[in-house]
Amino acid sequence: MLKEKGFKLTTQRRTVLDVLQNNEGDHLTAEEIYEIVREKCPEIGLATVYRTIQLLHELKLIDKLNLDDGFIRYEIGKFNDDNHHHHHHHLICESCGKVIEVEDDLMESIEEGFEEKYDFKVTDHKVKFYGICKNCK
Repeated sequence: MLKEKGFKLTTQRRTVLDVLQNNEGDHLTAEEIYEIVREKCPEIGLATVYRTIQLLHELKLIDKLNLDDGFIRYEIGKFNDDNHHHHHHHLICESCGKVIEVEDDLMESIEEGFEEKYDFKVTDHKVKFYGICKNCK
């Protein structure tokens, strides 16, 4: 996808993508990504990791998350069979902070209703549900 958009797949970009792919579901901060990337590329700088994350996010290859814990977190982007970006939702435990990913597309019918009722085309959404996980109940 990088090449399709006119960008090179550099070692740094490949390594950041690999880290996110290999840590799928972990919702890493930029600093956590940097620490893992440095194991494979010790010469890489934090600024390079930040620039790479920013570019990958702008290209919609990775998702930026705010899980209300004071950090911006990142995860590899999800794509459906048509290679369109697909958002998933998160369940956040208010007791232990555990984050559970929900792959079901719960918003499709709601978005269609908005378009029909308000003539409003939804282009994106982010949904977080808060509650208590089964371990904390």
